[in-house]
Amino acid sequence: VQLQASGGGLVQPGGSLRISCVASGFNASSRFMYWVRQAPGRRLDYVSHMSPGGEGAVYAHSVQGRFTVSRDNAKNTLYLQMTNLKPEDTAVYYCALDSHGSGRGQGTLVTVSS
Repeated sequence: VQLQASGGGLVQPGGSLRISCVASGFNASSRFMYWVRQAPGRRLDYVSHMSPGGEGAVYAHSVQGRFTVSRDNAKNTLYLQMTNLKPEDTAVYYCALDSHGSGRGQGTLVTVSS
């Protein structure tokens, strides 16, 4: 199992960013896929997840209405579109196989700051 996130960066409060995660080494299209994040000095937190076919998505209360998860199974890629970003969204974002962060590989740092 390999999961590699990318697309992070520095964005101002209120801004938007889309991050991606490419899966390899397993049949990702048959799995629920998750986004989790870890802010500096804090525990790993659940962000969102999506059903294998992309029919359903669930979000943490803290990102509901601002973040949108999607996937392209032909490309083995999971996306997270983030809008109206807040400083408290600053974290390393990982894709994973469950809400506890299992299988997560390289994350991508998102910094929200003016």
